[in-house]
Amino acid sequence: MNGRYDTALEPGTLVRQFVAHPPQGFEAALSAAGVPVFLADYDLTTTLDEAMCQRLRALPGHRRWQHWLRWRTRFVGCTATEYMPLPHGVDPQALVAELLERHGRDSRLLIVKDLAVDSPLLGVRENRHAGAFVEALREAGFVLLEGMPLAWVAIDFESVDEYLSRLSASRRKDIRRKLRARDGLDIRCLETGDAWFDEAAVRRCHELYLNVHAQSQVHFDLLTGDYLRALLQDRDSSGRMFLYFEADTLIGWNLCYLYEGKLVDKYVGFLYPQARERNLYFVSWMHNLQYALDQGLGHYVAGWTDSRIKRYLGASITPTWHAVRARNPLLRAVLRRCAHLFQGEADGGG
Repeated sequence: MNGRYDTALEPGTLVRQFVAHPPQGFEAALSAAGVPVFLADYDLTTTLDEAMCQRLRALPGHRRWQHWLRWRTRFVGCTATEYMPLPHGVDPQALVAELLERHGRDSRLLIVKDLAVDSPLLGVRENRHAGAFVEALREAGFVLLEGMPLAWVAIDFESVDEYLSRLSASRRKDIRRKLRARDGLDIRCLETGDAWFDEAAVRRCHELYLNVHAQSQVHFDLLTGDYLRALLQDRDSSGRMFLYFEADTLIGWNLCYLYEGKLVDKYVGFLYPQARERNLYFVSWMHNLQYALDQGLGHYVAGWTDSRIKRYLGASITPTWHAVRARNPLLRAVLRRCAHLFQGEADGGG
């Protein structure tokens, strides 16, 4: 293992800390090739089409048998990275063979998550390597399902006003109206590892993160306080913590990373209702674009969730894919026939 990943959009510390401090209920490790893997309970309805979910909920006795749809599942990848970390130089077919030999029978489902396919955020060589890995998975009997779309913005404008000028008049008017809520906010940027991130500050940041997690439509990975502490106290990761204060009260934060010419948005925490009253989702989006522009960066990578509102704010979208293989051959056949029922994301709000 050389520690380099061809599909990385963020520093390696996120993979290391994910393995050291996995989300609540996860069991995480690194494979022999250096790929993160984890075991977690997985609700099979998480990415089902909403109409199908409604039909399931309407079936008799749903509350009694819905737990049958929650399986202990082996995942390849991690929730801390935008793409499945694909080690540099690894042979795709050899990697698939290793994963199947080691993990093919230790749970009912094996899911290789967040696969990059022709990503505009990766180079030609990296995309070729990722594409060969996807093909090796397909040849080994995995079924490809669309995952959550990844939002990103090319920093190809000279000012935020120029960026807004590319949006429709109605959107420009709405966004500018929302941005008036930033008047009176105290916005600070701290590098991770700053002395400000003592135990009390980390606890407060984790509380605000839990607020966001609680109101999300999809509940999968619940970050622990230990994980957030490790990130916020790491002075060598090029992390940038944007803190939003109303008077002396922290009402929001946004942790981003500078990596290979990109500003990569990772985690947020909000205090409600103040964050909504101050339109922090919109305010932080524009603040991040201005920061990326000021730093001479080429891209702002905005993450998987809430693709509808991110499109509204001007983001481009690139797909991600999951490769799924069932241990049972009969279930494998059913999965192939039912793959069209799955979608990438149930849009939620921030």
